Amino acid sequence: MEPKALLAILSVAEKLKCNTRHCYTSSGRHESVAEHSWRLALMAMLLKPAFPDADMDKVIRMCLIHDMGEAFTGDIPAFDKTAADAGREDAVLMDWVQTLPADTRREWTALLTEMNALETSEARIYKALDKLEAVIQHNESDISTWLPLEYDLQLTYGGENVAFSPYLRRLKQEIDDWTRRKIAENT
Repeated sequence: MEPKALLAILSVAEKLKCNTRHCYTSSGRHESVAEHSWRLALMAMLLKPAFPDADMDKVIRMCLIHDMGEAFTGDIPAFDKTAADAGREDAVLMDWVQTLPADTRREWTALLTEMNALETSEARIYKALDKLEAVIQHNESDISTWLPLEYDLQLTYGGENVAFSPYLRRLKQEIDDWTRRKIAENT
């Protein structure tokens, strides 16, 4: 990739460092989209042994680009995001992807298409981890930052996404147990 093209992509990606998410970090500040994507990719890397038949390098790539549309639209919390919002984010991202160098454009288009279809094990793993990372981050944040609806959402969010995997179901159960303890300790 030509240096100018690389720098242009990185310039767009830098916006994810500036764009914040609804959730707070354990230190009390809003989490950035970039921080979420980074830890999501780290989760995928760490879980490689749990999914020996999956291409976890592909899952890591999915994790790294999954929220790139938010460089243009900002983050909308899942409980507020409409289908129109998601469609707009997908459209603006795909418009930008079409401007990328040919090899990158082909790879990202294929990854994004696969991710949206959720038909492969890699896409299902990425999507489940995306949901679980958000729940983990909420558990790490001070409960005073939670909205009332999040007390229930913490226990349901991502449940349908982990159903395909015994390992992810166990991980979700462990996270749910953590959530219940956190709520019980703070009510």
